[in-house]
Amino acid sequence: MQTTDIGNKEEGKVWHRKPTPSNTGVMVTVIRSAAAYQSKTVRFLHVTFDTTGDSFLAGDHHGNIYVLDITRNRFRLVQKTGQACTALAFNLRRTTEFLVALADYSIKCFDKDTKQLVSWMRGHEGAVSSVSVHGSGRYAISTSADTAQLWDLDTFQRKRKLNVRQSVGIQRVFFLPLSNTILSCFNDDSIFAWESDTLFCKYQLPVPDEGPRIHYKAFSVTRDGKILAAGGRSNLLHLWCLDTRQLLRVVQMPPKVRTVRQLEFLPDSFDGGASQTLGVLSQDGVMRFINIQTCKLLFNIGSHDDAITSATVSPNGRHIVTIMDNGSLNIYSVQCLTQDYNKPPPSLVKVVSGGECSALTMKVKSEAVQRPAKNSGRRVKTKVLRPPAVSMTEDKENELPDGLNKKRLVALLKAFGEYPAKYRMFVWRSLLHLPENHAAFSSLTDKGLHSAYLSIQERYPIKSHKLQRGLQRVLSALAHWAAIFGETDYLPLVAFPFVKLFQNNPLLCFEVVATTIVNWCQHWFEYFPNPPLNVLSMAENVLAHHDKELLQHLIDCGVTSQLYVWPLLETLFSEVLTRDEWLKLFDNVFSNHPAFLLVSVVSYVTCCRAPLLLCSHKEDFEYFFHHRNNLDVSSVIKETYRLMESTPADIHPRNMLDDFQPLTRGQYPVFNKYPTYIVEYQSQERERIRQQEVDYLRERQAVQELRAEAVQRQAEDEAWYTQQELLQQAEEKRRDILQQEESKLAEQRTRLTAMKRELKVKDLQLMDAARRRFLKQQQDQRLTELHRLDQQIQRKMNTRDQETAAAVQDIQVRQMELEAQRRLFEQQLAKEQVRVTQEVRAEVDTRRHRSEVEEATFQHLLNNDTDVSLGTKKWEEVVSQKAQLEEERQAAATAEANRRVFLSQEEEETEQHRDNLRRSQDHSLSQQWEMRARSPCSTRGLLHNPVASPGPHQSQQRHSPNNICLNNQSTSDDSTCFSLDRGRGELDCRERELMQNIRELRQKLAARAKNSNSTTSQ
Repeated sequence: MQTTDIGNKEEGKVWHRKPTPSNTGVMVTVIRSAAAYQSKTVRFLHVTFDTTGDSFLAGDHHGNIYVLDITRNRFRLVQKTGQACTALAFNLRRTTEFLVALADYSIKCFDKDTKQLVSWMRGHEGAVSSVSVHGSGRYAISTSADTAQLWDLDTFQRKRKLNVRQSVGIQRVFFLPLSNTILSCFNDDSIFAWESDTLFCKYQLPVPDEGPRIHYKAFSVTRDGKILAAGGRSNLLHLWCLDTRQLLRVVQMPPKVRTVRQLEFLPDSFDGGASQTLGVLSQDGVMRFINIQTCKLLFNIGSHDDAITSATVSPNGRHIVTIMDNGSLNIYSVQCLTQDYNKPPPSLVKVVSGGECSALTMKVKSEAVQRPAKNSGRRVKTKVLRPPAVSMTEDKENELPDGLNKKRLVALLKAFGEYPAKYRMFVWRSLLHLPENHAAFSSLTDKGLHSAYLSIQERYPIKSHKLQRGLQRVLSALAHWAAIFGETDYLPLVAFPFVKLFQNNPLLCFEVVATTIVNWCQHWFEYFPNPPLNVLSMAENVLAHHDKELLQHLIDCGVTSQLYVWPLLETLFSEVLTRDEWLKLFDNVFSNHPAFLLVSVVSYVTCCRAPLLLCSHKEDFEYFFHHRNNLDVSSVIKETYRLMESTPADIHPRNMLDDFQPLTRGQYPVFNKYPTYIVEYQSQERERIRQQEVDYLRERQAVQELRAEAVQRQAEDEAWYTQQELLQQAEEKRRDILQQEESKLAEQRTRLTAMKRELKVKDLQLMDAARRRFLKQQQDQRLTELHRLDQQIQRKMNTRDQETAAAVQDIQVRQMELEAQRRLFEQQLAKEQVRVTQEVRAEVDTRRHRSEVEEATFQHLLNNDTDVSLGTKKWEEVVSQKAQLEEERQAAATAEANRRVFLSQEEEETEQHRDNLRRSQDHSLSQQWEMRARSPCSTRGLLHNPVASPGPHQSQQRHSPNNICLNNQSTSDDSTCFSLDRGRGELDCRERELMQNIRELRQKLAARAKNSNSTTSQ
């Protein structure tokens, strides 16, 4: 076996001569020694293969990442991260890139050829434990203890994030091969499958209830993604079929395996991805490879002295790279490891030769060497053996779940005295027909701890906290199921042995206890809170029938059934039997009628009749039935069976107790076989007492606080008095010292008084000089201030005059603008009136011309009319012309009305504009006067208004013709209006003339018609 030290080299050969694998299959061992210390090595932490399986990445404790190519026999340093890596991935879509999860909770992507940083991904708040890459290499999932994140490796952006409760935790999240399914495994052994595109939950694998909890820690999937292997804190392995989502089988490893650290499937080139060889790395550092079909151990790698920390199998199944306990890398050849069981089978034909040549030849079939089963891609079908169908009614009644038969179990029990310890829980579950109502049990546990069992550790102290919590949980569930179980004092004694037995499965524990209470504790609660006198009387009747002497002795000693029957029943023999004896007894109890438990109490008493007959004091009997005694439980069981058969039917408990009734599926049955009013009263009393206790504790706490406060105040007062005494003593000493000092100071004061007098005179002189100087300075300042004020007033006056002049100019400009607007408006109005006048004149001329033409035509027609028919036609033409004239007259009237409406609107707008101009002018003048009135000059009296109130002259000036006025009408407007009226009159006159001509024409036509009629008649 070769050893290669890469040291500080950046590249080189993995081995220097052709490797010859040893018996252990190791091709080469790679180590990295530190630079300063040759004897100290740097540990390798993680290894991962690329998609081809020919090269792999290895990261060490110093953050160095190496690429080792097995086919080319080369290694190369590709990156120095500066910190330890926690996970690696080398199967990305771009084959030169790889992912490294670092100790600072970040993930970096590097290129192994250019050694450049491609991307830096952040988002985890804990160490990344694994990185799984999709088969396409486009997506990756990074997993930490509290979250899993899905990354797009094209954009290196986070797509989704899976958060879980801190109490649950994530074990591992990874992609399934050849699919778009993500498998997430949590600390509570739950496994979910998700669609990677939509993140829709496809299914959840059921949590196995059989056997102890495994606490999954290691997972592995075959290359076809159909079988999942899971292991944890046990020597059991679960093989799941992901197609059917069922537990395929449970594989038990050798007893040396206590914990499974890692699982790896060993691929085969001809198995189509359905790998049959599974590598199991256990806590002892040995990796055992087994066949999952035959459960045969194939070979091992590693040893106790050279332990393996982690292992990685190449995708092509040719090499295995392991990280050893000393930090080195071992590269194994799978071909060398499997050569023993991959040998071809020996020849099936063998020749037996004797001393002389004989023509007789025998063919002997030798047993073929068992080889690992190879599957051609097809899934192995598992056959389930079922018992043959029996038509007899008795056998059907004895049939139990999971293919067991009660009659056969009882026969086996009578033969061996107990069930095998390995299958006891399985047999009990079948005998009791446990429904395993997960939803109903969860609803009971979700209600939390019952108030009656919050302080159970005070009454029943248990060293094991786990056992204490389990007992508290089961008792709370029972109390939530039925109210009486929260008031029953002996319920913890009944449930404790089952809790200790099923402490890893609270559901089974609860259902076993509930089934025991419903069937073997019948009529126990009818006399609650007293012991069940009816049940005790049954046992006493049986004892009276079989051993009257012993019963008479107990009666003579004043011992009742409450002293020798009830202690055994309320503890279910757990106080008087050892664990093995108790299990043996309850194997028989659960296999027989519910009366068996009561009869077993009588048999226990009868088997102990010799020591009991020697006891005479009541205390001795109490001690006897609450402690273990030297008694063979097998004899008790045999005596119980004898009593079950020999007891008369009239006193036999079997006739007074119901047959076995299992718990219902889905929901647990209602349990109300107890006096509800007593339970309710006790619960109310307990609640009242609890409330009083709470009040008492609150008051006691308040009293303690007051007491502590009083003690503190007393200590403070004593300290204050002591301090006052010390202060008084110090004060007396200081008074003596002060008297001496005062006598000295008196002399000094006399001298100081004389000195002060002299200094005071000097101060007065200086103060007088300073006062005179100050008055002069004040006078100068006031003169300067007055001068400054005069300048400021003058400046404000100039400013006010300038503002006034500017305002007057602005008003004049405004007046000029208004005058220009008025003139422009009048000009537009005059143009509009001229346009309307021209239109009316044109219309009048047109009508006049038309009437003249019509008149000329009419005259011409009258002159050329020769007959009556022609006159009639002309008459029709005249009528049509009259109608046309009428229409023209109506049109003219309409035009005249529109013109008048337009003129009225123009006048209204003109009047409104005139009012607005007047208001604006008045407002500007009022503002100007207000500004002048508010000016500081006017307030100081420096600016005076020459006229206090406007007089008649001002009012005349305000309304003088020079002001803007838009309601004046010129002579041209009057003439325009007169000309329009005159045209209208002429039109009416011509119309009247036309109508007169028409009448005359009618008269002439009528006279001509009469003449022509008379002529024709003659």
